[in-house]
Order: sequence, then structure tokens, then C-alpha cells
Amino acid sequence: MRKFPPERIVCLTEETVETLYLLGEEARIVGVSGYAVRPPQVRKEKPRVAAFTSADIPKILALEPDIVLTFSDLQAPIVAELITLGVTVMAYNQRDIAGILAMIRHLGALVGAADKAEKLAAGYEARLAEIAQKSQKKSQKKSPPSVYFEEWDEPMITGIKWVSELVEVAGGRDIFPHLAHQKSAKDRFVTSEQVIQAAPDIILASWCGKKVRPEKIAARPGWQDIPAVKNQQIAEIKSALILQPGPAALTDGLDAIKEILS
Repeated sequence: MRKFPPERIVCLTEETVETLYLLGEEARIVGVSGYAVRPPQVRKEKPRVAAFTSADIPKILALEPDIVLTFSDLQAPIVAELITLGVTVMAYNQRDIAGILAMIRHLGALVGAADKAEKLAAGYEARLAEIAQKSQKKSQKKSPPSVYFEEWDEPMITGIKWVSELVEVAGGRDIFPHLAHQKSAKDRFVTSEQVIQAAPDIILASWCGKKVRPEKIAARPGWQDIPAVKNQQIAEIKSALILQPGPAALTDGLDAIKEILS
């Protein structure tokens, strides 16, 4: 990186794009992931240079970025190639609410907007605490509903830590909290028998961009007696809201969970 704060940034995932827009630093963005949809104008304003696990390396190089922002081990091959080509890369790895807030603060400091980032993160913290407090009071009168969050259907993958935490904040109880801390999706595989045994009251699904089919979930062998299926409590939450570890999850994603659980 030859300029600091960086003037030309390529974002290979959605959450850094949204964060920079919220900080008023979107002019620094010169390229984005094809999945970036927040805010809506990003699709018109910024060139798309990548999917999630693939990227147009020549296109990225042509943009002459000061830094490329990535996320998780799933983008490691892209990161390795960019580093080999002499590009400065920042790889975020937030997997829980605390990590999301730290990412916002770090990114703000990186672009010289630490004060704005602190205000943004502190606002999210205050809102999360307020909602959690209300949920706790409600749980004293009525047991919180048990929730199965399905991140993928074949194989079945339960929710990562930030999703599990948001379910708890919203007033639910994750049926697989012991798996939520696992960073790798393969370590969060669950079986049909495990879900049947846990008997969730509510099933939330977000299949990484693939349309959720509640009727397909309900038709799984042996699932007809699960309370969520019997009571038709199966709902989709759009991936762009809940599976991006950034502002979207802490705002619209949390609100979507709250609405379903209420």
C-alpha cells in the first residue's frame, strides 16, 4: 500500500461496502463483489469484479487498488494470488457480533474515519443491548421459542455464531448453540435426526442466496411432528440481510428475526 489512508479500495464482500457507505467514504471504493446490494445504488455506481469464491484478477489489477478487502478462509486462494502479484490485502474474519463491531471500527480507522466508525458501532451496541433487555423481560413471562437456523439444505448446516447470537438477542433460543462457535461450515453440519430430536418451535432458513422452499423443508421424512412444521412456523430470511457479517445483520437481519419470533 503506497497511500494511507487508502484512496482506491476494492471490496470482495458486501459488509465492507455497506460499512464504507455508512461512513460516507464510498468515494474510495473502486470495485465490489457482484453480491453487493446495500445500499441499492452500489449496483449502479461501482464496477463488479468478483463473486464470493472467484474474482477477475486482471480487472482488479487494472483498478490499481491501494488495498483489497476480503473475508474468511473461503477467499484464501484469491488473497494468495493477489499477494503474489504485489497487492496489499486485508482479510477480515469476523464470526460473531463482537467481531462485526471490531471490523467496523477497524475499517473506519483504516480510512481515517475512526470517530464516525465509533459512533456507528456504539449505536449498534446500544440498540442490541436495548433489544436484548426487552427480550429478557419477555422471557421471564414466557419461555423463549426454540429456533433452528438453516444456513444450507444439502447438507444441512446450522447457523454461525453471529446468527446464533442475533437469535438470542431477538428473544429466541438456538437449538445448536454448541455448534455456532465453529468457524467452518463443515463443522456445523447437522443431521435430520438431530433436528427432529431438538423439536424447534421455529425454523429460520437462509440458503446462501438460493431460494428457500418451506414446503421442501416440511416434507422431509419424520419432520411432520416437529412443532415448527406442525404450526407452519418456517420462514426465510434473505441472505443479504443475515449472512453478511456487517451492518445488515445487526439491523435488518435482526429485525427480520424479531418479526418472525414475535
